[in-house]
Amino acid sequence: MLDLLSSNPLGFIILIGCLIISIGIHEFFHAFTAYRLGDSTPKLQGRVTLNPFAHIDPLGLLLVVIAGFGWGKPVEFDIYNLRNPKRDVLLIALAGPLSNIVLAFLIHVYGSFYGLDAILNQLLYLNLVLAAFNLIPIAPLDGFNIVTGLLPYDVAYKWRDLEPYGIFILLFLVIFDGTKYIIYPAISILMAFFNLLI
Repeated sequence: MLDLLSSNPLGFIILIGCLIISIGIHEFFHAFTAYRLGDSTPKLQGRVTLNPFAHIDPLGLLLVVIAGFGWGKPVEFDIYNLRNPKRDVLLIALAGPLSNIVLAFLIHVYGSFYGLDAILNQLLYLNLVLAAFNLIPIAPLDGFNIVTGLLPYDVAYKWRDLEPYGIFILLFLVIFDGTKYIIYPAISILMAFFNLLI
């Protein structure tokens, strides 16, 4: 991404803007879902807002620019405030990636009728990348909590034992470029699905 800064500063600014919007939407839907399911923590922390800057972690954004890997500000919620903790944690985790998939689909629909300029094309791609990356079932990504919510209680407890090792597995995949073998096929599947719906 830093190469783009020197070769095309305007394109770099557009890309960062698209990234901030996409992360903001992702984190907003985590916060909104937790709030709707009974926990006021995200609301009290000012996270139930579409203002993307409420959801940006400066260090996470900087690392995206430098290393192509980063994060937004995680949404905090109190599991004891949720009506059905096992189900609700799954729904909260799913809300972020699903919001990115829906936004990407809406952009794709618009592009099918009117065409996509460079900015919308970037926004479409970034939302698919965010969704696919976050659906990887490794802690601390959303996919880990989604799998937890889908498993029977006894298996879910054993699955949770893997959580402390998740960040090391994820770093290994990122450093050795292993995530592309998950993300690119997932994007291809999502785009094929989009085309079936139009």
